[in-house]
Amino acid sequence: MQSKNTFLRRAAAAIAALFILSFAGCGQTPIDSGSLPVSGVVSESPVSDSEQTAGVTEDGSFTIHFIDVGQADSALVTCDGHSMLIDGGNVDDSNLVYSVLGRETDGHLDYVIGTHAHEDHIGGLSGAFEAVTADVTYCPVTEYDSKAFRSFKQRAEEKGNGLTIPSVGDTFSLGDAEVTVIAVNSVPDDTNNTSIVLRIVYGETSFLFTGDAEEPAEDVILQSGQDIQSTVLKVGHHGSRTSTSEAFLDTVNPAYAVISCGKDNSYGHPHDITLAKLQSKDIEVFRTDEMGDIYCTSDGKDVTFTYGEYHQAAESTTTDTVEVEESQQKDTTVSTYVLNTNSMKFHKPDCSAVAQMSDANRKDYTGSRDDLIEQGYTPCGYCKP
Repeated sequence: MQSKNTFLRRAAAAIAALFILSFAGCGQTPIDSGSLPVSGVVSESPVSDSEQTAGVTEDGSFTIHFIDVGQADSALVTCDGHSMLIDGGNVDDSNLVYSVLGRETDGHLDYVIGTHAHEDHIGGLSGAFEAVTADVTYCPVTEYDSKAFRSFKQRAEEKGNGLTIPSVGDTFSLGDAEVTVIAVNSVPDDTNNTSIVLRIVYGETSFLFTGDAEEPAEDVILQSGQDIQSTVLKVGHHGSRTSTSEAFLDTVNPAYAVISCGKDNSYGHPHDITLAKLQSKDIEVFRTDEMGDIYCTSDGKDVTFTYGEYHQAAESTTTDTVEVEESQQKDTTVSTYVLNTNSMKFHKPDCSAVAQMSDANRKDYTGSRDDLIEQGYTPCGYCKP
């Protein structure tokens, strides 16, 4: 049962969000370096100018950028000039992650976290290492049989200190934030359940990142008796029905949840069962497939969410200036492309992302560009086929 304060807090948040939406619509203004499109603002309780939250410096700052990498995961955490990247999306997302790090970091990361070895989490980290160096790179394994993982490992060795397997209970600081390793290799023979699970505490606010951990890993965490209560839950496995058990959700008891998944993805993520669990507990949900990039900020007492479609707007450089006549016929020019059947992107054969693509996800295609788009594929933002 929720406390009266929690009920009042969420009621106030809902009213604030409705008020903003009534004036701002859905906030689809492209994000620039000076402002974010405010589509919804959610906060805990106001802090007076004279009130100082314990453990947070007066001029401290904390932000999580949940990067819209489609059916994948990536989040950049920054605090007081320190940065940590949690996952990097698919190989196809390398250039996107590279551009985000170029804008939002000083070229250096304190920590890189590859939550587990699947490509949709570590594939884009090779691109990340083109933009930054790193002090520590954590991963639950140091060997995995895929091109994407081998490339990630090589770049971690070249631009950092190689891969390190953390231990449960390890803690480290990111500015004024404290990070705890809640789980790693909970079920060693199941890649999803090897996921590194992190809890970040900043002042009175907290954030739980679960990678693709499913119910067996959640059970291990619950049995450990660790403190996992968190203000914000990064929902496990893209909102799959195999994650986010009732017991786990009750223990985390978040006010807000973030789901990273691709629009109209073939997996059916997030699953209706998972969404129903979140709704039944009055947890406000933010989804990258519906909102694009999501930013969560904290002053140590309040959390605020803003969202928009920054990178999609940045890549669509001609949509505002090119007029297409209604009578224009479909382009039937036949060309050769390389498809990534997982990320649903297509590339020129000489695109750098092709060399890192998993054989299981690769498909060669000869035909019309327009036919590919009709099938749901999108062009690579780097090679621009």
